[in-house]
Amino acid sequence: CVTLDVQAACRDTTVTQELLKEGFHRDLLVKVELGEDAGGCAVAAQVRLPPGIYVDPYELATLQQHNLTKAVLFPGAIDVEAPEYLARDLLLLLFLEPDALRSRCFRAAVPVHARYHRPAQGTEEALVVLESPEVLLCCCHSHLSAECWEPAEVDAPCSSDSTSPCQWHSTKHRPAYEESVLRVPVGLREHNSLVCALTLLTTGLCSGLILAAACKYGHFP
Repeated sequence: CVTLDVQAACRDTTVTQELLKEGFHRDLLVKVELGEDAGGCAVAAQVRLPPGIYVDPYELATLQQHNLTKAVLFPGAIDVEAPEYLARDLLLLLFLEPDALRSRCFRAAVPVHARYHRPAQGTEEALVVLESPEVLLCCCHSHLSAECWEPAEVDAPCSSDSTSPCQWHSTKHRPAYEESVLRVPVGLREHNSLVCALTLLTTGLCSGLILAAACKYGHFP
C-alpha cells in the first residue's frame, strides 16, 4: 500500500528531446513537463553528449551574453576541430525556461554540431545516439517530495549567472522519445584508393602550376 501511495503522489515527469534543422549544425530542443509544481525552483536538463556531437563553448558564451541560452558545459575547454574518434563525451547542464501558459512545462534549445567520422564500410552515414536527459531541480526556497526527488551529484550553481553552489535533485522520468539519433554523412572506405589518387594528382598539378608561374613571373637575384 505504501508503494502504491508513493507512485500516486509522484506523477510522471516527461522529457521530449528533438534535433532541429538538417546537416552538421543543428539545434537541440529539450522540453520537460514536471509531475508536480516547481514554483521558485530552477529546472535543468543534464544532457550527456557522445563524442560524435559537441557544443561550441565560444558560440555558447556569445548566446549567453545575449541571454538567448543558459547552460554550463563540462569540460569548459573543447577541441572543436577534433574528429569523432579523437573526442570524448561532454556533459551539458541546460537551464530550462518556464512556459508562459503551462506552469509545469519548461523548455530550452542549444546549438550542437556533428563531428567528422572515420570512413565506413558499406554505409554512407554514421549514427550518433543521444540518450534521454536527466531532469534536475534546484529549490533554494521550496521543499520537494522526498518520495519523488533525491539529491543528485551535480557540482553546478542554480543558474548560469551565479557561482554559489546548489543542491540539485533528480527524479525518474518518462521520456517521450527514448533517444534521438543524428545521422552524419561519412566517406566510404571503398573509395580510399580513388580519393588518394585524385588527391595526389591534384596536388601535383597545382604544385606544377605554382612552380611554372613562379619561374615565369618571379624575380630572382
